Amino acid sequence: MTVFAIFYMFGAYLLGSISSAILLCRMLHLPDPRTQGSKNPGATNVLRIGGRRVALAVFLFDALKGMLPVWAGYYLGLTQFELGMVALCACFGHIFPIFFHFKGGKGVATAFGAIAPISWSVAGLTFGTWLLVFLATRYSSLSAVITALLTPFYVWYFKPEFTFPVAMVCCLIIYRHHDNIQRLWRGQESKFHLKSKR
Repeated sequence: MTVFAIFYMFGAYLLGSISSAILLCRMLHLPDPRTQGSKNPGATNVLRIGGRRVALAVFLFDALKGMLPVWAGYYLGLTQFELGMVALCACFGHIFPIFFHFKGGKGVATAFGAIAPISWSVAGLTFGTWLLVFLATRYSSLSAVITALLTPFYVWYFKPEFTFPVAMVCCLIIYRHHDNIQRLWRGQESKFHLKSKR
């Protein structure tokens, strides 16, 4: 691994540490997503407290945090392993942001963005899995966990050389959902209900 790759990974971590959910809510004078709803600074919680437009902006920004470093890394000649580590660092930054006391989101949108340049087929299957489980159950957390469990198999089928780093990203996402998994097991997890917002 080159020195450039190491610095590039650190840059991906710093980019991942920019929390669009917190910043946009501050700019729009909305409640802090860390204190409202699920208390997670991510697109799904912002959808609850701020509406569709703000949530879409958060999702796009968080996805780009993962997508842009990996995409640019292709053109900069990073190896497959280094690209996988870049994706992991971007997600790690989102989950443990240095700018927000290392307390961030759960990394789902950022992971989706990081995986997309690796394989659009995998990205489509990943998004489709999340959407189907969500529509069937209305549990955002369950959708994320099941998607994280299946995504390494999608990658193994289409781009097997990226299976290990993607599996690491997915393990990180599942770990971040450990509280949700316990609530799901006990039947205490709240289903998603969207309040109308202008």
